[in-house]
Amino acid sequence: MINRVLIRIKVVQMLFCYYLNRNEFKLYPVPDVPSRDKQFAYSMYLDLLLMVLRLTGYKVGNSTLSFSNKFIADNRIGKALRADSAIKETVYKRSAVAARYDSALEALYSEITKSALYRSYTHKKEKSVTDDMDFWTVIINTIFAKSAELLAAARTDENFTNVGFESALTMVESTIKSCGDSRKLLVDSRRDLRRSLDKAYELYNRLLLLPCALVQLQDQRLDAAKCKYLATAEDLNPNMRFVDNRMVKLLRDDEQLQDFAAENHINWYDDIDFLQKILDSIVKSELYANYMNAEEDSMQADCEFWRQVMKQIILPSDSLAELLESQSVYWNDDVDIIGTFVLKTFRRLSAVKEGDAAQAVLPQFKDKEDEKFGEELFTDTIDNYDTYRGHIDRFINANHWDPERLAFMDVIVMATAISELLNFPAIPIPVTLNEYIEIANAYSTPRSGQFINGILFSIINYLREEGKLLKK
Repeated sequence: MINRVLIRIKVVQMLFCYYLNRNEFKLYPVPDVPSRDKQFAYSMYLDLLLMVLRLTGYKVGNSTLSFSNKFIADNRIGKALRADSAIKETVYKRSAVAARYDSALEALYSEITKSALYRSYTHKKEKSVTDDMDFWTVIINTIFAKSAELLAAARTDENFTNVGFESALTMVESTIKSCGDSRKLLVDSRRDLRRSLDKAYELYNRLLLLPCALVQLQDQRLDAAKCKYLATAEDLNPNMRFVDNRMVKLLRDDEQLQDFAAENHINWYDDIDFLQKILDSIVKSELYANYMNAEEDSMQADCEFWRQVMKQIILPSDSLAELLESQSVYWNDDVDIIGTFVLKTFRRLSAVKEGDAAQAVLPQFKDKEDEKFGEELFTDTIDNYDTYRGHIDRFINANHWDPERLAFMDVIVMATAISELLNFPAIPIPVTLNEYIEIANAYSTPRSGQFINGILFSIINYLREEGKLLKK
């Protein structure tokens, strides 16, 4: 039921939120009031970050001192530090004084690799992000903080203060811990992507159940009318065609749909004011009058009636939009696409012969490939974002665009499109282009679609020339 059009939209939305909120490492700014303690603390803080980088295998300038240790280099916090351009740019200015700490670094490396912490860390078969972060924070608080060689090297700075040295250690620990927050954001974003797709399927089921609730409410109204003190002939003998709608009976009898409603606590009667308002709109409509008086009485007519009611009255309703907005942050963007699947379901049921059982509800995903598509696309875009951004910047510059003025949503849309182009060989290039141009037109600026089309076209030609894109 959930197709790749919706999955792409969800992935782009989640990537946009992830990168908007991500701060890989929280770097301390230059102190506003440069007292001696603060001035030394900040410079030592940068030196310590550079030392951590060097211990993970990062090479500085012309220094011949380097470390190659698989366990330390593979630590995810260390990898993230090496990959963070802001960190590297900030500490690069300290590379001129890096040699000051060469002897201290050798001593620190020796202490680290001989420590009980290192032994227990290397013996773990599966290490979590927390394990990686704890490894470095304990090293900072024990081995770095107690190293006589590090203290001696730091004292060669004419601005050295003991207070500044202690503050620098605290600042480095805080920066390393901030990476754990970013990793949690990534885990949360993946979870939110899965949840948003589950909520889209819930909306589909909710909308299928809505006709059942409206028919039940109308049945109650008709029963109540029979008990009026001055009941009319129409009250006593009402037209039951709406209440006896064959398609609604199929939906009521569908075990999968009813089980889903029970498991997810779906009950439209919790929103009785909305039900009353929508039912009034239906009963007063020309659609209702024509249906109730039509000569044709068939499954096809019953399904077509509800298809038109859903299309003309329910889906465009402001009341529905307000209700969905109050119930889930995901649903306002979903209702148009999910509504089309509800309409297709009603049309499909029109082919069911009277008396036959039918499976009314479409599965959440067409197949296993569609089920995995969203998470694979999301993960690959994040894993290779810097590479994809490099492709984008190459052709933005070539076309005299300022990368800094580029709409961030455009960057996310293009990076996701590049990921799909390179990693999903069964999807034709024109399909990918058209889908992401539509997403850009809907979620970015009015000119984004045309702009993205031009940039992606250039990137496709480049990737083909490089032999990285082989499909048509």
